[in-house]
Amino acid sequence: MNLAERLNRNQAKARVQTRPAREAEAREENSEYYFDIKTRIHARLIDLLDLTVLDRLSEEETKAEIASATEGLLWEEFQSAPLNMAERKRMLSEIQDEVIGLGPLEPFVKDDTVNDILVNGYKQIFVERKGKLQLTKARFRDDDHLRKIIDRIVSRVGRRIDESQPMVDARLLDGSRVNAIIPPLALDGPSLSIRKFSKDPLEVRDLIGFGAFTDEMAMVFDGIVKCRLNVIISGGTGSGKTTLLNCLSRFIPEDERIVTIEDAAELQMKQEHVVRLETRPANIEGKGEISQRELVKNCLRMRPDRIIVGEVRSAEALDMLQAMNTGHDGSLTTIHANSPRDCLMRLETMVSMAGLNISDVSLKRYISSAVDVIIQATRLVDGTRKVISVQEVTGMEGEIITMQEIFAFEQTGVDSKGMVVGDFMGRGIRPKFSEKLNRMGTPFPPDIFEARKLG
Repeated sequence: MNLAERLNRNQAKARVQTRPAREAEAREENSEYYFDIKTRIHARLIDLLDLTVLDRLSEEETKAEIASATEGLLWEEFQSAPLNMAERKRMLSEIQDEVIGLGPLEPFVKDDTVNDILVNGYKQIFVERKGKLQLTKARFRDDDHLRKIIDRIVSRVGRRIDESQPMVDARLLDGSRVNAIIPPLALDGPSLSIRKFSKDPLEVRDLIGFGAFTDEMAMVFDGIVKCRLNVIISGGTGSGKTTLLNCLSRFIPEDERIVTIEDAAELQMKQEHVVRLETRPANIEGKGEISQRELVKNCLRMRPDRIIVGEVRSAEALDMLQAMNTGHDGSLTTIHANSPRDCLMRLETMVSMAGLNISDVSLKRYISSAVDVIIQATRLVDGTRKVISVQEVTGMEGEIITMQEIFAFEQTGVDSKGMVVGDFMGRGIRPKFSEKLNRMGTPFPPDIFEARKLG
């Protein structure tokens, strides 16, 4: 091969190697140009539209007004914009979302297959489907664009986020949970997490169909709630604690008065007699904060039959235990913990935050007399969520709180598709509360607690 041929081959090889980079650069330039046009149209729309009038229109009428104005701007002022019809249609939909929705997040909020929306800076939007995270093609224009959407979310529920209070818990209008954090705490720009709630809440029958637990376990859960045992649902982040709490609440009789206490309201009670309480953050002067602990104390004066705390995280655990120990049986709550034993340890730690001046043994006796059942929920490696342990708190032996496992999920392996394989098992232990269930008129089949495979 002569020098000229070698030179031509090297040049061709260089062109092949750099083509992906050039294409990526072109796509990036295209994307930036598209966002630039959309930003300019959005700014012109704000000048043209009377937003006070739009507030009085229905959603469909508002969308029609925005569509008409946007099409006019596209054809009159941006005729030279190199956008095909598909891009124009996409831009029209996105601008509608910018004016009345949540911008690039709106399609994911409306998508029933999406469980979580996770924004890591303005360029990265992940969603969770079926327990697995996926990177989407959607993005924000810049950090300011993302901040505007965050401000829109938190202002709708009377909260704020700024440099003096750079993180916030809020919710969407449909009850979906929102957490946002901004610089200086978030080093790479604003971050936003949305835990979606379905418009049609999951029921017990749905969770059985998903394999979260079995019919026999659901029968026991029904008896546990109706017989007013105090239940803690334990689990890690995203393990389905709140969903399970919602499902257990369906077993509460209709004639009971329920008071719910949450940081950001997300429980979906279906009973008629429900009072919902929500904490309040401090104002811009650092005053006016109402904590969960204060709400728990107040709700004891509201004649509740049931107290449901969305999640105990701190000193309110003491007041929750006091409620359980002073006539408010049947209370339900959730705790972040990896196992039932860890759940008890966390409970001890949180009660100690309240400054209760008692010995460790007395504290453990206090907990063991208040809590009856711990249900452990877990998200497995394949993304499925299951109840992996149901344990009864039986009392104290020496200085140790004792428990006995009634049901458990035993994983036997993973199949060729990466799905967890295993069985729900009965441990062959008849719980102490079974006598109370019999007295309360909720007897079980004689073999329900036998050592066997369930389902």
